[in-house]
Amino acid sequence: MKYNKLITWILCLMMVTSTAMVSAQIDKMKDVMEDETTLEEDGLTTLRFFNALTGEPVDEAIINIDEIGTFTTDGLGRVKFETPQKDAVYVFKFSKTGYITANYSFEMIVGSVFYNRFTVSPVIDLGSIRIVLEWDRRPDDLDLHLQKTNSYHVSYRDQVASNDGMVRLDRDAMKGYGPETITIKNVDDNAEYLCYVRDLSNSKDPNSKALSKSKARILVYGEGKLLHIYEIDEVQKGNSWDVFRIVKGQFVTENEVKKVR
Repeated sequence: MKYNKLITWILCLMMVTSTAMVSAQIDKMKDVMEDETTLEEDGLTTLRFFNALTGEPVDEAIINIDEIGTFTTDGLGRVKFETPQKDAVYVFKFSKTGYITANYSFEMIVGSVFYNRFTVSPVIDLGSIRIVLEWDRRPDDLDLHLQKTNSYHVSYRDQVASNDGMVRLDRDAMKGYGPETITIKNVDDNAEYLCYVRDLSNSKDPNSKALSKSKARILVYGEGKLLHIYEIDEVQKGNSWDVFRIVKGQFVTENEVKKVR
């Protein structure tokens, strides 16, 4: 009887170990695949575009890059072009019917693009604001938060927490890159809001530099355009990033990385 229990225990352990190994291999393959999309292919540089609400690639968008040319995204939301020989910041315009037309930029450093993923927003109603968090492959789980003073706190814990029904978390991401997106249907000009990001992957390590090295940035859309881009400082320790406040309808930059236990 004890022998049978031992065999059962060994078989269960083997199954768990096998599952863990397979899972690890899958994660490794995903990492390789994602890495490959950022590498040059036959001397070409790749830019990728994703929907802020769904995280899906955006195809058939027009990308007009200053000094380089005009391209159309493919079924994977990509454009490819000959790698620029000059290290510089290149500005480009994204446009597609049903989406907010906006200008973005990418930086070439020693023949490689610093960051090649861009989250674009479907059109929103006049008076609405869309807040988008995007980052690199690591950490896995960054969380976008929006607090309205003396009212509500919207995050992955409570995705439709607003008392006035005017704000919701549209998308939660837990496997790197994002996007995480919050849409405010109508900003209360008499209120104060705080937007911040928590590094859930390193929530128990307030001295971690993973958040500051994540290439995290916040894009704010409204009034039919891209209003603001906030980028994290790369050299700070901390697992929480206060990004901005909205005080009586005005944006106030915070951009402070904090240590939270």
